[in-house]
This record gives sequence, C-alpha cells and structure tokens, in this order.
Amino acid sequence: MRVLIVDGANVVGSRPTGWWRDRAGAAERLHQAIAAADLGYDVVVLVLEGEAKGGRPVGEDGAIHTVHAPGSGDDAIVEQVRTWSTDGDDVVVVTADRALRERVAAAGGSSVGPSWLLTRTS
Repeated sequence: MRVLIVDGANVVGSRPTGWWRDRAGAAERLHQAIAAADLGYDVVVLVLEGEAKGGRPVGEDGAIHTVHAPGSGDDAIVEQVRTWSTDGDDVVVVTADRALRERVAAAGGSSVGPSWLLTRTS
C-alpha cells in the first residue's frame, strides 16, 4: 500500500497566504485540496497540530485520515511513519523540515517537499 503523510503545518506555512489569521480554515482548505486531487496514494494521512486541529475532526473522510497531534506535530508524524511502515507499506511524508526528514528516514519512510503536493492540488 502507498501511504502519503502530510505535515499540515509545514505545507500550509510554506506559502504566505495569510494562514496565520485562520489556522483552522487553512487546515480545512488543505484537506479540501487534497480530497479533490488524484495523488496516486492509497491512503493520505493529514497531521494537524495546535489551532489547525479546529479545521478538521479526527477520523477518516474518504481516503484521507486526519490525525490531531497531542503535542509535537513532528512526533505524531514519526509515529504515523512507524505505524504504517511496519506493515511494509511505502510511506512518504510531505515536509520541508530537515530534522523531520531525517527522523522520517530513520523510521523507514521517505519525504518530498511541500511544492510536490502544492503543484498537484492547485
């Protein structure tokens, strides 16, 4: 199975769209954009943290699984990588965070930058 994990904070924060005025709304717009795109993955996991958690409830909506980070978004993302990769799934994380990319690789995943996702959801 091919699994895409989206670092919601990092992707939303990669463009100066005024997201900081409405983090929950930005998270909802990101979810909608992902839902409308054909990304070629069996499962998409959207990880939200902080105020952005108000934009989408936890749970599955079609092929998108929304996860609320109880603390650090990075920790929640690495936990998701470990969970999915133990089943032998191909796990890719969307983030530009270098430290997180290193943690993802150590946990068995790979990564792409936000522009990869944004060009497919615009």
